[in-house]
Amino acid sequence: MLRRPCMRQRPFYTCAYHPPPPFAPETVVARLTLVPTNREPAPHALACERCLSLYTEVRQTSEAISNRFSTEDHMLQSMTDASPLRWHLAHTTWFFETFILKPHGSGYASPDPAFEMLFNSYYQAVGPQWPRDRRGVLSRPSVAEIKLYRRRTDEAMEDLIATASQSVLNEIVPLLEIGIHHEQQHQELMLTDVKHGLAQNPLFPAVFDVPEPGAGHPAPRRAWASFKGGLREIGHEGEGFAYDCERPRHTVFLRDFRLATRPVSNGEYQEFIEDGGYERVSLWLSDGWAQVNAEAWRMPLYWLKRDGALFQYTLHGLEPLDPSAPVHHLSFFEADAFARWAGKRLPTEAEWEYASAGAEADEGNFLIWPAVDKSPVPCPADPAQEGEVGQLFGDVWEWTASPYTPYPGFATVDGALGEY
Repeated sequence: MLRRPCMRQRPFYTCAYHPPPPFAPETVVARLTLVPTNREPAPHALACERCLSLYTEVRQTSEAISNRFSTEDHMLQSMTDASPLRWHLAHTTWFFETFILKPHGSGYASPDPAFEMLFNSYYQAVGPQWPRDRRGVLSRPSVAEIKLYRRRTDEAMEDLIATASQSVLNEIVPLLEIGIHHEQQHQELMLTDVKHGLAQNPLFPAVFDVPEPGAGHPAPRRAWASFKGGLREIGHEGEGFAYDCERPRHTVFLRDFRLATRPVSNGEYQEFIEDGGYERVSLWLSDGWAQVNAEAWRMPLYWLKRDGALFQYTLHGLEPLDPSAPVHHLSFFEADAFARWAGKRLPTEAEWEYASAGAEADEGNFLIWPAVDKSPVPCPADPAQEGEVGQLFGDVWEWTASPYTPYPGFATVDGALGEY
């Protein structure tokens, strides 16, 4: 069975598609856990300190990402499903303003009432939204004004957290936790959306420093790990943060299965291309085959052939394709066609989640604060892990064969956040 599709356990990482859906980045953003909401709250002073620390860290990470790009880069909107970098900076601020400061911050007022409409994404219960596909036509407020808006909001948030009573803190901590994870989602989108815009430029602009030559290593041989079937439990349980779509924990039946020990590599996907993968209708789902022909797909997004050699556009410019690195920026149709060509299949979500249980998320390759200058490109699998399932977290999103449907017993939260 082939590995590496999309996983509900990591809902803030964006899946890799071809247009029109949004694209996945080359490196994902780390998760943080605030104060577990299913526990007695920590002592008041400690809880305030931890809230402020995590809030500040996430907000500074967004600023550090933003500072790598020019003011002009902040305006790019290269397709309807991408948003300008400046909009992400404003929207994440609007989230804290709307769901925490306005209801709980005494005397707080937004710098401009129009922000409620301009930076609302899709929350119908909050009010109208500026059309998503027209976010790029807004040159005002300027990038400088949006950053001032962020600073004003941060000051108000810091004041609220530092002075909140225990009862108010109990109310805002769950909202703050969601807001922190929400901003981390947008940190990824900041990179993916602006990357798509920069990729339209024939100069292939570099944003991050090019890694040292020879820093990579060959991927280990692909092997298969076996898993015993039966009645198994999946879904979130225990302490720590989880989105509502990761709950409740429930029982599933699995047959015996095997999972590849590492992601599919660029070199393996190149073999699929060279064997006529994009020309054989028998490998494709019908909607996929229609899109292959309508958009003239012949290789993954951001791949480019020059003088017979393959290159890939990354956020440190155009680079020779690394055959050992994980293949990324594939649509579901491409992942499914590759699996069929390889004589395998994509795993189900339940299989993937069961196989990944117990893996250490901290071992993944993430973009984390303060190392935001780290090269945001997936790394080849560690040769030392040969024979073991690795790279379960970080590096790339993953596709499964399962539709994105609710777990049994799922219920949305009350209020506007239920739309999230």
